[in-house]
Amino acid sequence: MKPGIARHKTRAIAFIALLVLAILIGAAAWHFTSPAQNTLLNTEDVTRGDIEKTVLATGILKPALQVSVGAQVNGQLQKLYVKQGDRVTRGQLLAEIDPTLQQNALRKSEAALQSAMAQKQVTQATLRQYQQELKRQLRMDRDGSGVKSELERAQAQFQTQVAQLKVNEAQIVQAQMELETARANLSFTRIVAPIDGEVLGIVTKEGQTIVSSQTVPTILVLADVDTMTVHTRISETDILKVRVGQPLWFYVVADPKHRYDSVMGSLQEAPSDALREDNVFSSANQQPSAVYYTGVFAIANRKRLLRTSMTAQVFIITEQAKNALRVPVAALGAQQGKDRYQVQVMNGEQVESRWVEIGLNDSQFAEVKEGLKEGERVVLAQHVMGNGNNG
Repeated sequence: MKPGIARHKTRAIAFIALLVLAILIGAAAWHFTSPAQNTLLNTEDVTRGDIEKTVLATGILKPALQVSVGAQVNGQLQKLYVKQGDRVTRGQLLAEIDPTLQQNALRKSEAALQSAMAQKQVTQATLRQYQQELKRQLRMDRDGSGVKSELERAQAQFQTQVAQLKVNEAQIVQAQMELETARANLSFTRIVAPIDGEVLGIVTKEGQTIVSSQTVPTILVLADVDTMTVHTRISETDILKVRVGQPLWFYVVADPKHRYDSVMGSLQEAPSDALREDNVFSSANQQPSAVYYTGVFAIANRKRLLRTSMTAQVFIITEQAKNALRVPVAALGAQQGKDRYQVQVMNGEQVESRWVEIGLNDSQFAEVKEGLKEGERVVLAQHVMGNGNNG
């Protein structure tokens, strides 16, 4: 090949290479500056909605009113008229204890009262006799025909019988009290419902012998489950943020999709552990442990979906903004001062930086005080969501 032709061929190859390189550079520049690239940015609209700051706590559900129905007398549980889950009304007969012992005690008390009243009648008759004798001796003494010793004897008999009458009257009162106690004990053999409610459980079965001399044995447990209470454990790090009357909501772990709304009803002033007497002496020897305060609130349970001892996840609302203009927290960029942040806002096909002022922040959304309008789109990520890179 001639030298001139070779040089010409080399220049042609170089020119083609430069042309290809220029095309690639132009394509790359177009790719990164094309308006279509904006569609690859992760954006979200500025909207209105509620923003809440909450304190998280766990709770246990309990009936608003729960009563352990026990026996006040001894005997065999003869009959149960209800079963677990039954609805009962106040005064309804629930169970009966064998009344034989109480009936015998009642008859004995009635007999003792009759005997005491009969003894009083005998004493009254004797008293009248001694009174007449004393009057006769007094007349004889005035006439000078009486004997001094006979008068003294008559006076002593009369006074003794007056005292005996007082004893008889006291015996009657005592017998009446025993009779009333016996009647009450007989009535106690019929166990009636003290409240309207539901039978949560049967503790004593038919045929069991009940001994109530030391403690009151429980026969069954009643509860008013139309209203439930939630007993929450609030950490000491959060307790100063919580107040009575604050709105809250919760769900039970058995049904996380169902939200229940209520307000805080009461707050315990001291942890339960601190209220125990032995805690004063044992706390010095124990390792420091987490401290929890109890908060209690009520919730209606008309549909009977809530049950005793269910676990609740409680969200106590400490701050909230209703229907606030809000921006996703992920859109907040550089910070300037306490409440000013830089955000990237879509302006047509272009992206512009803007400083905005925010208010309440619940870690998901931030309240927009100034700098954005409803419907504007903000960039959630500063990197490009294309070219095979999703991070």
